[in-house]
Amino acid sequence: MERKPDVIRAVLLVFAIGLAISGFTSIRTSEEGVSAAPVVSEAQAPRQNGLN
Repeated sequence: MERKPDVIRAVLLVFAIGLAISGFTSIRTSEEGVSAAPVVSEAQAPRQNGLN
């Protein structure tokens, strides 16, 4: 029965570290802005076969 508090503390520590890492990652991503090219759907894309 002595081991359960240690296991619970270890699980909570891993969870807290993961939460902190994901928080820092999301903050850094939002500061950098969106760097990906916008997605163009088929309806917006120009046709290349000359049948406009």
